[in-house]
Amino acid sequence: MSYSATNRVINPEGEELTISAKPFNIPKRAVWEAWKQIKANGGGAGIDGITIEQYESNLARNLFKLWNRLSSGSYFPSAVKRVDIPKLDGSLRPLGIPTIEDRIAQMVVKQLLEPELEKVFHPDSYGYRPGKSAIDAVRRARQRCWDRIWVVDLDIKGFFDNINHELLLKALDKHNNHRWVRLYVQRWLTAPVQHRDGQLEERTQGTPQGGVISPLLANLFLHYALDVWMVRTHKEIPFERYADDAVYHCRNPREADRLLAALKARLTSCGLEAHPEKTRKVYCKNSNRKDNHPVIHFDFLGYRFGPRKAKNRHGQTFTAFGPSMSPKAFKRIKDKVRQWRVINWVDRSLSEMAQALNPAIQGWLNYYGHFGRKYGVYRLQKYLDQTLMRWARKKFKHLKRSCFKSWAFIGKVRQQMRGLFAHWRMGRLKMC
Repeated sequence: MSYSATNRVINPEGEELTISAKPFNIPKRAVWEAWKQIKANGGGAGIDGITIEQYESNLARNLFKLWNRLSSGSYFPSAVKRVDIPKLDGSLRPLGIPTIEDRIAQMVVKQLLEPELEKVFHPDSYGYRPGKSAIDAVRRARQRCWDRIWVVDLDIKGFFDNINHELLLKALDKHNNHRWVRLYVQRWLTAPVQHRDGQLEERTQGTPQGGVISPLLANLFLHYALDVWMVRTHKEIPFERYADDAVYHCRNPREADRLLAALKARLTSCGLEAHPEKTRKVYCKNSNRKDNHPVIHFDFLGYRFGPRKAKNRHGQTFTAFGPSMSPKAFKRIKDKVRQWRVINWVDRSLSEMAQALNPAIQGWLNYYGHFGRKYGVYRLQKYLDQTLMRWARKKFKHLKRSCFKSWAFIGKVRQQMRGLFAHWRMGRLKMC
């Protein structure tokens, strides 16, 4: 139901007229629904330091003020708080954290635009879309690697930081008839970034990762920069794209070379650049493909695609090309476990440890357990048990000097309490 502030007046002829007091007719219900979604998503405070709990303490007044500003055109977003997240290669990934109020405003626009954009997005665009997931993209890539021998692995360098505002707004105008939507999207795009030292950085391009609206805008930009362009110029080449990571499946090396050159030129024309190290041509080698090529693997969404030993239904060994947890993903998990310093939790019982660790472990198993368990998840299971073994040696004095006894202790507990830790429910592995 649509709510708008109005004034009723009587003209000289005695007729009642309704005059809108707001230039933009934004339903109050839309603001309320956006708030519920933001609260469910959680997240920290922006530059104003106001948390979700603090905002909720005077919710009715805060939401009315926001609706009033949005409807009147007087809404201007605050600066975005810059937070740097370490990446595996030692560099930093910049995130931009909007205030709670700005996140609600962005959610209002997202919930309006997303259903319309979903009607036009390419079916093989998987990133940040309802009903689609990274696993869907990995599964589709796996199937197509069986059918086609060559892959172009595309990664866009600094994509979120280099989106051209003019091109993005041009794409938005194709699917939006609301003046206020364009107005506020433009203001979000140009909102400054506040660094940790308080310094403000003006922005003329890019959209900060961390914003509610950013993934949808990024998908819209790449829909026209890549997906529509591919359908128009290379419709015979299938692909999977998840945000700025994409995989293109080619029939021969010449086709892959031509596409690689065309992709780089296309990105340049859109103000973007293919990552020089991560963008490359890959040969999907298996038992039936005998050509030699120096690059026979690629990483996509935490999985490494490459040749692996497998057995057919007759028990015969052959080489298959498929995904398993990537070395980078495994290292990231190991680093996370080390940060927890589990070995020092000597004041906790195994049950208390399981309660603390299981949510993260189950999440890893749910994601990486779909493909190539032998080369990924089983290694993770063994590493977690090794971590528990080191904890046991430190907690119990009679196990301190014996690696064998500590392994036996963990093995016995696992046999008796198979469901205690999430990775134990997968079955018993040989401890060595």
